[in-house]
Amino acid sequence: MTWRPDYSTHAEFVAPARPASALWRFFLGLFVAVVAYVALNEFYFQTIYAFAGTSAASLHDNLLKGATPQAMYLLLFSFGTMAMAVGVTVRIVHQRNASSLLGVPGRLWPSFRSVSLAMLALGAVLLILPPWDMGGELTPNLPLNRWLLLLPLSLLAVLVQVSAEEIVFRGYVQQQLAARFNSPLIWMVLPSALFALGHYLPAEAGENALMVALWAGVFGILMADLTARSGSLGPAIAVHLWNNVSAILIVSLPDDLSGLALYLTPFSMDDAAAIRTWLPVDFALMLVSWLAARLAIRR
Repeated sequence: MTWRPDYSTHAEFVAPARPASALWRFFLGLFVAVVAYVALNEFYFQTIYAFAGTSAASLHDNLLKGATPQAMYLLLFSFGTMAMAVGVTVRIVHQRNASSLLGVPGRLWPSFRSVSLAMLALGAVLLILPPWDMGGELTPNLPLNRWLLLLPLSLLAVLVQVSAEEIVFRGYVQQQLAARFNSPLIWMVLPSALFALGHYLPAEAGENALMVALWAGVFGILMADLTARSGSLGPAIAVHLWNNVSAILIVSLPDDLSGLALYLTPFSMDDAAAIRTWLPVDFALMLVSWLAARLAIRR
């Protein structure tokens, strides 16, 4: 007796990609998507620089730090250009509607809602479990009243960011590869490897860069699994959203995209030992989140 995951709905998820699934179209699509993304992203930031009335170099450095709410909003909403680029790609190269990247119609919102409720319940449980700190006291960042005032827009910004990443990696790349290859080793692992590569940042993560990239790769595989089980991006977007809400809006590293956080950790990205200590905890929470999402979608 062999154990096999229930990927019966994956065929429906992949179906829109099958009519134009030739590998040359996929590689052309990647090229078009990259070119479109670079062009749209450049236009986005150049427009911001023009309205800001300051030098591009100075503003760009401030944006990369993400130390203020304004900088964080500009960074997070910039991911919309990524989704737009892939939308243009599937229309031009694959002659299909960009909405097909989201999965089977009618499944996106129900699965997103169910998994979001499960993630919120899991978060509530984690709040009452030890440890109650992260090796030291958390440092207040934004005042609570301002944080609450900004919260609706902050949630929208994070949603744009995670949705764009899911549309690219679990939407376009996974769909096109699965339309051509049956093996999950290809359509599940290759997009996750690309996702991990995008999170390999030795300049920021230092000696933990490989571990952070590995975390992203495993996360990508688990999100690909949820997508295949559900037939839509709903569960993956939900898990990704609430993971990033925790890391960006609730408790953030003081030197890494902290502009919208309510609290800051007692250690920074430069503290390799502290980061290494918490990475296994993140791995465990990732697995628990995946299991909770599976329970929510009953698959």
